[in-house]
Amino acid sequence: MPGFFFSHNNMTELNGKDDCKIAEGKIHKKKQKAFGADLKSYLKCKVPHIDSGIKTSNSRNVMLSAEEVIQWSQSLEKLLASQSGQGVFREFLKSEFSEENIEFWLACEDYKKTKSDHLHGKAERIYEEFVQSDAIKQINIDYQMRESTAKKAQDPTHTSFDEAQKTIYILMERDSYPRFLKSKAYLNLLNQLQTNTSK
Repeated sequence: MPGFFFSHNNMTELNGKDDCKIAEGKIHKKKQKAFGADLKSYLKCKVPHIDSGIKTSNSRNVMLSAEEVIQWSQSLEKLLASQSGQGVFREFLKSEFSEENIEFWLACEDYKKTKSDHLHGKAERIYEEFVQSDAIKQINIDYQMRESTAKKAQDPTHTSFDEAQKTIYILMERDSYPRFLKSKAYLNLLNQLQTNTSK
């Protein structure tokens, strides 16, 4: 959907990449009064459009197919293996106020690919953001696992968060994922893609 920006005396209608570039430019200035509106516009460029579905907004401008979206329903693993799937599922989790689960899972996936000399810094960040008892995005793990993860994070290896990550994966698989498959976000997207395919 086109965004509208007011610049000096004239109104300019923008869409697509121009919209993103202008939003990004305005965000970097941070002096604008309309910062909130510009941020919203920027995020619209970066987050998959659940309502319109079909096109996802990543750098390659991937087109979603009904087949891919149907595959998401086969397993949580297949959903998380898809960049678009991650985006749509994350939006769903946001609506349930539990996006910390996918954020932690993705942070752990990234952590496993980290070079050994950067492990300590990343382990500390993940621990502070998701694991410690007063973390802003605290994940739902029991006391024993929180303590053992804390110890592993102090002397980090590539497997320091594996146990906690597995627990969160199982939690998503049993809890959020079945609700996601029944959600309006998923069903509307699938229905829209199937309708477009049959045209």
